[in-house]
Formats: sequence, C-alpha cells, structure tokens
Amino acid sequence: MATKKKTAKKLSQIEAAIKVLARAKRPMNCREMVEAMVAKRLWKSPSGKTPHATLYASILRDIKKGKDARFKKVAPGKFTLAKTRKRGAK
Repeated sequence: MATKKKTAKKLSQIEAAIKVLARAKRPMNCREMVEAMVAKRLWKSPSGKTPHATLYASILRDIKKGKDARFKKVAPGKFTLAKTRKRGAK
C-alpha cells in the first residue's frame, strides 16, 4: 500500500507578505517584503520581473476593502498589518 507524502501548501504572495509583516513587527515597503519572503522561502516569484509592483497593487486592492482590509498604509510606500478584531468581539 502506497503512502502519500504531506506536501506543504504554497503560500500566495499576499499570504507570504502577511507572514513577513507579522514577524517583522514594523512597517515595510514592498521590495523589503519580497526580499524577506524569498529569503525565508515563504514564496518564490514565478519569474516575474517586478514582483514588488505586483505586491503593491495587491495590497492597495486589499486596503480598498475598508474595515475588512488586512493591510494599512502608514507612510508613502510603507505598510503594516491592520488591527483586526477577534471573532465575536463587538
């Protein structure tokens, strides 16, 4: 009987950015986040030339969600994680 190996699910670029910002505990720009994601092997660019620009666009789309946004812009080009309420909190 063959056994299946557990494979780690690959993180999306935005999910990897969330992990990097959570660990950094400081605002970062997109280029810093991409470099940290690659260094920590959380994410690998699928051969794109400007992954930092792609991440920037994704973060801006997320911020437009308003109170449901996962990111917050704290300075020009610098982002941090938005404060999120725990489930059930009022």
